[in-house]
Amino acid sequence: MNARPVLQPGADHPITVEPNPSRITVRVNGRVVADTRRAQTVREASYPPVHYIPLADVDQQLLERTETSTYCPYKGDASYYSIVVDGDRRADAIWSYESPYPAVAEIANHLAFYPSRVDEITEQAAVS
Repeated sequence: MNARPVLQPGADHPITVEPNPSRITVRVNGRVVADTRRAQTVREASYPPVHYIPLADVDQQLLERTETSTYCPYKGDASYYSIVVDGDRRADAIWSYESPYPAVAEIANHLAFYPSRVDEITEQAAVS
């Protein structure tokens, strides 16, 4: 049995997790799937930023857990969900690190959405 590598973010592969006070909404077929002002935004290496939304701020009635799983040596094991709205099933549109590694512990109990598998992800800046 091969042990999976566990890597730490660093200069060669930076990862930051920051609270995002903006209002972030996710829609599928005109339906709000997620709406939060409590997202965590992950910036990892050269990848685009990803908003992780608290599970409590997602309409869980629209989610179906799938058998899909992946592994990231920086974050851990990811599980996946499909979104089903009005019979339209968006397969594996969401991923979640339920027990992330300590370097990204803030994303536990949060979900991230593939922009290409939902209709819209909007970010409305917080008003000061």
